[in-house]
Amino acid sequence: MGFITGIFKTSLGRKYLMAITGAGLFGFVVMHMLGNLLVFAGPSAINEYAAKLQALGPLLWVARIGLLGMVGLHIWSAIKLTSENREARTVEYEAAVEPVDAHRRDDIVAKFAARTMIFSGLIIAAFAFYHLAHYTWKVPQINGAGADFESFYVTADFTTPLEGGEEGKDHADVFKMIVTGFKVPAVSVFYVVAVGLLCVHLSHGLSAMFQSLGFKNKNIGPWMGRFAVGAAVLIFLGYISIPVSVLVGFIK
Repeated sequence: MGFITGIFKTSLGRKYLMAITGAGLFGFVVMHMLGNLLVFAGPSAINEYAAKLQALGPLLWVARIGLLGMVGLHIWSAIKLTSENREARTVEYEAAVEPVDAHRRDDIVAKFAARTMIFSGLIIAAFAFYHLAHYTWKVPQINGAGADFESFYVTADFTTPLEGGEEGKDHADVFKMIVTGFKVPAVSVFYVVAVGLLCVHLSHGLSAMFQSLGFKNKNIGPWMGRFAVGAAVLIFLGYISIPVSVLVGFIK
C-alpha cells in the first residue's frame, strides 16, 4: 500500500493516475450517452432503462461513489500537475513572429488546449453538478420549465403517465423529464455549449492519456490523435442530438 501511495506522490505517478481516472470517466461518458440515446426509441425504452438502473439498488450507489472518487482524483491530480508545471517554468518565452503554417497552427491549438485543460475541467465539473441537480436530484428552481420533475411517473408499461406516483415505488417518467427540460431554449443552448467544452477537453485528454499510458509512439501517434478527435466529435453529436431534437419537435 505504501508503495502505491509513494508512486502517486511523484509527477509520473500523478500522470498515470490522471490518465487512468480519465479513461474511466471517458467510459462513463460513452455509456451515459448510449443510455440517453434510447430516448429516440420512445418513452418505453428510456423509462425502462432508467427503471433497471434504479433496480440495481446498492450497486448503483457503489457505482456513483466510485465515479465521484474518479472525478475527485482526476481533478486533484490535474491541479497538482498544473501547479508543478508552473513552478518548473522558470523562464517565460515570447513567441517569435513567424508565418503560421498548418503545422504551427496545429501546435498553437494543441498548446492552447493543454494549457486550458484545468480550467475547462473545472467548468465541466460545475456543469456536471448542474446536470445532477437538473435531472437526478430534480431541483425545480433550476429547470426553467416551472415543472416539478418529482411528480413525473409512469405505469408499469413505462409509457402511460401516472398521477400521484411515489418515489421508490413507481417508475419515473424520464422521457417526459427530458422533453420538458429541453423545451426550454436557454437550457438546451447551455447544454450544447457545455457538451462542446467537454468534447474539446476530451479531444486533448484522450491524446494525453494514450501518451501517459505509453500507447502513443511515432507509428500510431497520428492515429491515436485522429481517434481522440473523432471520438470527441461523435460524443458531441450524440449528446447534442437530444436537446436539438426536442427543440425542433422531433422528440415530443
